[in-house]
Amino acid sequence: MSANIYSTQDPVEIAKFNRLADLWWDPNGQMWPLHRLNHLRTPFVAQEILRHFGTDSLQGLRVLDIGCGAGLLAEPLARQGASVTGIDVAGKNIAIARQHARSAGLNINYLHGAVEDLDPGETFDVILNMEVIEHVNNLPMFMERSCRLTHPSGLMFLATINRTWFSWLTTIVGAEYLLRWMPRGTHDWQRYVTPEDAEASLRQNGLSVKSKTGVGMNPFTRQLFITRNMAANYMMVATRS
Repeated sequence: MSANIYSTQDPVEIAKFNRLADLWWDPNGQMWPLHRLNHLRTPFVAQEILRHFGTDSLQGLRVLDIGCGAGLLAEPLARQGASVTGIDVAGKNIAIARQHARSAGLNINYLHGAVEDLDPGETFDVILNMEVIEHVNNLPMFMERSCRLTHPSGLMFLATINRTWFSWLTTIVGAEYLLRWMPRGTHDWQRYVTPEDAEASLRQNGLSVKSKTGVGMNPFTRQLFITRNMAANYMMVATRS
């Protein structure tokens, strides 16, 4: 089934993540790398938000988590007081996210759909594009729509994987085939996005990168850490130019 060039949705990716939906909230299962990553990125995101808005609380800030999965990042931000909307093209992800949020007593607005389904006139204080752009169809359209949703005084977070030989060896050959840390086929190296391309896309849509950092992992302890090395995973924080 071919992807629609007028949509950011990729049917193959949607089917893949629908199959993985039941695994999201098991920190010891196949999604453990994402849980480890979440322990690193949640305080990073929260601290950057507080610093940007000059506040000591996320209370009242409107956050849009694009490609939210089952809510691993949406939930801790909601617990800190943010008004969170999560959107995902995989219906099973949203079903799991809603169920988990209800059981946790959290009020999160979960939507089944793509970024282009949102009202283009609506804006959010914070946009989260975390580990999602390497899975979308029509990346220019995706970036244009998500940047448009960023409030003039808001922030966008972008996290993805660099397209290098190192990332191919570590995130696909190592993590998926040799160590079997993640299901095979989770990633497609051809879809990885270099920091230069990501920054150029943000700039084309009126945002400028204020900070960027790499994310590394110790394969022996499985601990993740912030690093200057952006050869594999990296994160960016952008604001309106």
